[in-house]
Amino acid sequence: MPKKSIKSLRKPVKKTKPIKKIKPIGKVTHYFGGIGVVIVKFNKIVKVGETVKFKGANTDFEEVIETMQYNHKDIKSAKKNQEVGIKVAEKAREGDEVYSAE
Repeated sequence: MPKKSIKSLRKPVKKTKPIKKIKPIGKVTHYFGGIGVVIVKFNKIVKVGETVKFKGANTDFEEVIETMQYNHKDIKSAKKNQEVGIKVAEKAREGDEVYSAE
């Protein structure tokens, strides 16, 4: 019986599309548990009504931004590198990353 070469035993490799690396759009800098508010420093413009995902070692949830505040005043959008307060339903932790869920 003839020996089969290693090449003939390999399955053909299918070419796939490259996986997009999802970059975070912000980071949680503080969490106020008593009032359920996170302070997030965004690295791009984010508007009220957008859905964001909070991800960390013990955190993994999505939230629609209902309200956003800067210096205790309501704002409609956060500018790049601006730290804003966002009301959330679940606990987030300092250092958690924020991703766009849309």
